[in-house]
Amino acid sequence: RRAKVGTKISFGDGALKATVTKELEHGGRLIEFEYDGIFMEILDKLGEMPLPPYIKEKLENPEMYQTVYSREVGSAAAPTAGLHFTKELLHKIEEKGVKLVYLTLHVGLGTFRPVSEKNIEDHKMHSEFYRLTEEAAATLNEVRKNGGRIVATGTTSIRTLETIGTKYDGEIKADSGWTDIFIK
Repeated sequence: RRAKVGTKISFGDGALKATVTKELEHGGRLIEFEYDGIFMEILDKLGEMPLPPYIKEKLENPEMYQTVYSREVGSAAAPTAGLHFTKELLHKIEEKGVKLVYLTLHVGLGTFRPVSEKNIEDHKMHSEFYRLTEEAAATLNEVRKNGGRIVATGTTSIRTLETIGTKYDGEIKADSGWTDIFIK
């Protein structure tokens, strides 16, 4: 059942309260939370990590569903394409002369939303936040200048690089923003 604007919601026996303030596109809702303590602490206590539909078992250890290069809080879910990398594997890749570049991706809950339009061209892709640093952009540009290849892991990384490239006429520059590119 979809909550209407003005609906009051209580979580954790009233430890966290919220009010629906706006209806968004595609059935989403904007919710304003009310909590006197440290908000991230109550989210950690009450929340559960969302999992893609192909993971059927409940996670006993949420750290197992996290990339080894995760640094910032902000994603609603892990970028699953990177889950198979270990620190050891990344080290071996670097030993082969591959330059690794990291960017910040905040994967949204929309990542789990299926295409519901009959015509795929009508599908509105969810937005995800990204940040590419000056150092990362410089490394990527150096690789391109020297005739190397840029290989991105996962669709969110590809969407980020495509968004930046489109924004700056094919150049890779430090940037942050939102990408809603739909890779077809």
